[in-house]
Amino acid sequence: MTAASVLGGDARQGPATVGAALAAAAARLREAGLDEPRREARLLVAAALGSDVAVVLGYPERVIPGAAALRLEALVARRAAREPAARLIGYREFWGLDFLLSPTTLVPRPDSETLVEAALALYPDRGAPLRILDLGTGTGCLLLALLHEFPAATGIGVDLSAEAAATARRNAARLGVAARAGLVVGDWGEALAGSFDLVISNPPYIESAAIPLLAAEVARYDPPLALDGGADGLVAYRRLATAAARLIGPGGHALFELGAGQAAAVTRIMRAAGLEFGFVRHDLSGIERCIALGRAATRNFAENQ
Repeated sequence: MTAASVLGGDARQGPATVGAALAAAAARLREAGLDEPRREARLLVAAALGSDVAVVLGYPERVIPGAAALRLEALVARRAAREPAARLIGYREFWGLDFLLSPTTLVPRPDSETLVEAALALYPDRGAPLRILDLGTGTGCLLLALLHEFPAATGIGVDLSAEAAATARRNAARLGVAARAGLVVGDWGEALAGSFDLVISNPPYIESAAIPLLAAEVARYDPPLALDGGADGLVAYRRLATAAARLIGPGGHALFELGAGQAAAVTRIMRAAGLEFGFVRHDLSGIERCIALGRAATRNFAENQ
């Protein structure tokens, strides 16, 4: 069976080329209402070939073998049913790095890069021997991106899911930072002691009742543990406030991702725990996405908004 036949073409036309399969896949995804059908089709064709996007773009005349055609048909059908492309290909790019996924990890979002940007603004010295704590680490994308940027830093990532922690460990090994990263199973910061220069987290912050209303790619496929912030969306922040107040060292900071419209409520929670508001950083859509906090007034807060 050829790629043309499984993607809606005519098998009598003979074996399909990469270019023809790409066009057919993009058309199927466009009909399914996806926003970027051509880009996603490139990813799926590359995955079906066991290759990369550069091959798809550089060799459109290449014939697709029958086994790859069948794989592509299955991938396109699943994506048309709203299974995220990142879960189909098994990884997602974040901060220029590829992160393996598992069913228990959130797919990293570009919005979360706002926390990495804020950390780089707070600590302009890339040689700083920072101690970093990532609570709810998931794939490890926040912690490992920062360890990539700060070669003298060390860090601990904590996740309630053993599978997520194992996925983060695999990512640390692939990115060459495993020797500086401890990825462990735990309930936020409950079992931790000591102090950290930077505490970061992308906690679950979606109101429970709103989860079924999210895009199908999120509501059906992202793990509820990484989404559900309780009735008001703020349950995790109350736990984070207690942990951060105890674990941030002198002069240290906390950076937490925010849901839209949550900055004021999260600020009140953090202040009640003894943390001082520093600044809020916006994502590319203009949403208040990252809140910076500290134990006490920190001089470099204002200049790094």
